Amino acid sequence: MEESDTLRIVKEDILRILAEKTSGKGSLESVKSGVKVSNSFISQASRELEEEGLIRAGEDSIGLTQKGQASAQSILEKHLAFERYLRRTRGEGEAHEAAHILEHYVSQEVTDNIKRLSTLKKEGIPLTEFEFNREGIISNISFSDPTLFERIVSMGIVPGERIKITGKIGHAVIVDVAKRFALDEDIAQGIKVLEYERT
Repeated sequence: MEESDTLRIVKEDILRILAEKTSGKGSLESVKSGVKVSNSFISQASRELEEEGLIRAGEDSIGLTQKGQASAQSILEKHLAFERYLRRTRGEGEAHEAAHILEHYVSQEVTDNIKRLSTLKKEGIPLTEFEFNREGIISNISFSDPTLFERIVSMGIVPGERIKITGKIGHAVIVDVAKRFALDEDIAQGIKVLEYERT
């Protein structure tokens, strides 16, 4: 992951942590314990958030500005939408950790799709069993390895995202998400898909 991506994620984490607090404020220590990166990254992220007018940082505390509250609430809503959805197929702790990753990679369309998926009872079928050239929507990614999960998510393969199988090469499935990727069949097997229905 590039340094600029890491910094963006740290900034979003700080905003979400503050949004989770009813006062919109937190101690520097509580933020540091919630964001597992070096102090220099937290300092740089805090400086940039302050320059953007999203937070006010004191000596030992950080608080959201009015402008920051709107940004922080948007990140928190994404997190909660994914956490609630993922609890259907994962334990509470695993759903919470997966939502921490997903909140950084999803668009509003994907978040809206997750809210729609939440109303369905269907689980979806493995991507390897989905028909070629038919548009589907990813209903779940069932990898217990958090590193593999984050790698797949960083490619744009996330629950709520539209996906289409366009081909196969050997033991790889070629898929179109926002970009085209070749996925090993073992990985494709862990991605569950439902047929996409336009509303």
